[in-house]
Amino acid sequence: MRVAPSEETREVARAAAQWLALLESGGASDEDHARLQHWRASDSRHENAWKKIQQLRQRFAGLPPTLAMATLDRPDPARRAALKRALGAAALVPAAWLISRELPLEVWRADLHTSTGERRKVQLAQDSSLQLNTDSAVNVDLPARQLTLIRGEMALNVAGDSAFIVNAPYGRMIVNHSDISVRLNARDCQVCVLHGSVQLQPLHGPALVLQQGQQVSLQASGAGAVTAFDALMPGWRDGVLMAQNQPLGDFLRELSRYRSGVLRWDPALESLRITGSFRLDDTDQVLALLAASLPVDVHARTRFWVSLVPRAEKTG
Repeated sequence: MRVAPSEETREVARAAAQWLALLESGGASDEDHARLQHWRASDSRHENAWKKIQQLRQRFAGLPPTLAMATLDRPDPARRAALKRALGAAALVPAAWLISRELPLEVWRADLHTSTGERRKVQLAQDSSLQLNTDSAVNVDLPARQLTLIRGEMALNVAGDSAFIVNAPYGRMIVNHSDISVRLNARDCQVCVLHGSVQLQPLHGPALVLQQGQQVSLQASGAGAVTAFDALMPGWRDGVLMAQNQPLGDFLRELSRYRSGVLRWDPALESLRITGSFRLDDTDQVLALLAASLPVDVHARTRFWVSLVPRAEKTG
């Protein structure tokens, strides 16, 4: 049985893939090369990941990267089957291989899934609808009226008397006459109730009922404290990212969920405050709006490698 990689291991693999993507884009500067050398030297795990990516690049050097990336971008069953028949491997080039290692097999096999930046709405039955946020995956069993959240974030609206059951790694939810949002994070599952009430059954600990306007974190040890629901959080359902006097660092971490590639910012920007509603359909425009309203400069080496830095003061 394969042991799932830890979150830390995934982060190292993701960083190595991003470094490779930058180098292969042709847009890497001397400073970027120096930062890569520093990253490799700072931790033996970084160097091991980089050596592995180089070995795989040599192994698959004759294969076209576009084929691999197209497969990763939208891995439908027919394309996966063709890839398996052609190569008998999970990936074609090092970056693709490392990215695929981050995604559990059940994500690839999920009934419904979205890629980075994609949102999707599905009518499950006459009385219920499902929305998936960016980079999410759900299995659907309509005869049993059950959903299993595998990755990311979903919203479920059930208007009728017949309940839907939502399964997640840390518990299950029984939903009828309710509208809920469920987000799976690295170490917990956050459940928010927009309308109605929902019965929660954590894997450990007693069951509880969550009312409209409340949220709770389901964890391996059980349910956390019930708190008030942040009405700004479900803005993604309307394609909007909302902020109310929010630290810029927190805003950018959320925005990065909707962008492919690397989004970096100087730590000095963390404490700046941002308020507004931003359309998620064009994250480049969101960054442009930040630069127009805050003392921030946006440096784009490529579409997939963007850095934010404090705006330099003009002299003389």
